[in-house]
Amino acid sequence: MNDSPMSEFHIAVGKFINYHVALEEVKPSRTLYLAVPLQTYNSFLQRPLAQRVIQDNKFKLIVYDPESEEIVKWIN
Repeated sequence: MNDSPMSEFHIAVGKFINYHVALEEVKPSRTLYLAVPLQTYNSFLQRPLAQRVIQDNKFKLIVYDPESEEIVKWIN
């Protein structure tokens, strides 16, 4: 089954929030980043809803290029 980008985003956001809460319990000094492929960042994550969710939840992002296996951008 191939989920829609919105469905994948909902899953990622839910997991991120759960991990963030759990990490605060055991390692409060750690910073959690959401890693996203460059193509997803340049397309889906530029949509107003995605931008709003990222900003409202103060997500930190790592944008990576899966082909070159390099981190392209760190967003605090």
